[in-house]
Amino acid sequence: MRLADFIRENIEPILENWEKFAKTLHHASHMGTTGLRDHAKDMLLVIADDIDSHQSDSEQAAKSKGRGSEDGGESWAEVHGGERQTSGFSVMETISEFRALRASVVSLWTKAYPTVSGPQLDDLTRFHEAIDQAVAESLEQYATVKEVETRLFSAVLVASPDPICVLNLEGRFIYANQATADLFALAPEAIIGKSSFDLGFSFASDFQRNHEKVMADQSTYRGNLIHTFASKQGERFEYLLAPVLDEHQHTEATVCIFRDVTERALAEEKAWHNAHHDPLTGLPNRRLFLDRLEQEVKHAKRSGVPLALLFLDLDGFKEVNDSLGHEAGDHLLCEVAERLVDRVREDDTVARLGGDEFTVILTAANRRKDVELVAQNIIDALAVSFQTSQQPIQISVSIGISFYPEDASSSPVLLQAADHAMYNAKKSGSNRMCFYDTSEKVDAHSL
Repeated sequence: MRLADFIRENIEPILENWEKFAKTLHHASHMGTTGLRDHAKDMLLVIADDIDSHQSDSEQAAKSKGRGSEDGGESWAEVHGGERQTSGFSVMETISEFRALRASVVSLWTKAYPTVSGPQLDDLTRFHEAIDQAVAESLEQYATVKEVETRLFSAVLVASPDPICVLNLEGRFIYANQATADLFALAPEAIIGKSSFDLGFSFASDFQRNHEKVMADQSTYRGNLIHTFASKQGERFEYLLAPVLDEHQHTEATVCIFRDVTERALAEEKAWHNAHHDPLTGLPNRRLFLDRLEQEVKHAKRSGVPLALLFLDLDGFKEVNDSLGHEAGDHLLCEVAERLVDRVREDDTVARLGGDEFTVILTAANRRKDVELVAQNIIDALAVSFQTSQQPIQISVSIGISFYPEDASSSPVLLQAADHAMYNAKKSGSNRMCFYDTSEKVDAHSL
């Protein structure tokens, strides 16, 4: 039997052998039978037809060098090479498939015909030439598709408004698109070979640590950074780090994409600030105050260091509003807020709960007399007249004081205790402070 007929009759076992080999390739591990045998049957039938066909001296010379006739059409080998590149196969994987195809045919052929005659030897020679031609055509198409893909990818990188760069295993830049160069205010050649440390970036330590984690874990990382680059383009950025794996699944580089989110970040911060601060005085509002009080109570519990809570209610504020109007009242509240902030430490919290009610959280309140001194300073500060466009205003303040953990074991009860003490101060004549009396039980549910 001639080799061409043998190939046609034994095409199924040939493909089975080839499929077994193809499954060992990394990029073929996820492919089914259809994908693995893609184009192989057509290539074999074309090769069989080629072996049967008459071949001129010039065609024989060309095929001996791995070149086929140029008929203008795309061969199955070319289709195969292009699609293997698109599927992520490496050059070596693509070549090895043809090697396996050659081995499958030759192995079955020699088993069936241990000794071959002259015409059969010629068939075998033409078969090898046809395989060599298929390899050449497939690789040429592989390279063409790769070149087009590279060109398109390069165009995408150049056109991308987002800064995109690639770092080697040491964290040095080996590629930077134009957007990156514009952001860094450096020519691309001034970036290549440099690390974020070399470029003097304030985020270099965190950036390098995350880069190393991405390489080690072969996982992506999304981060945020605040930095003003020389270009002055934005100051808040998100960035994505992703590993680049070689054909053996080893990390060979890391790609990084920056995105300027300054406008969004500032808008989010403004929205958060507005939701957590009093629009009139700028102080923390009830929502933020309650959150801070909860956190400070937890911290005091862990550290064993007590804290004090002052609940303030202005005396005479309603009369100011009624006699001078809301504009004067608003001005007075802003002045009160400033004086309160000036009388406490930076780590303490002054908040406006609403109306003429304010609170002060004093952390590390180890001594009762220190808290009493702060409260007295506040009373004295608010007793000084306030100047308005209409006339001087005189008010006073009533202050209730409670301690954690002496007076309460939770933030709601602590606040209610201070509120209760404040009302006792008011009933005692105003313009004074009153410490919570633990003999008077309070109900946190009344908050």
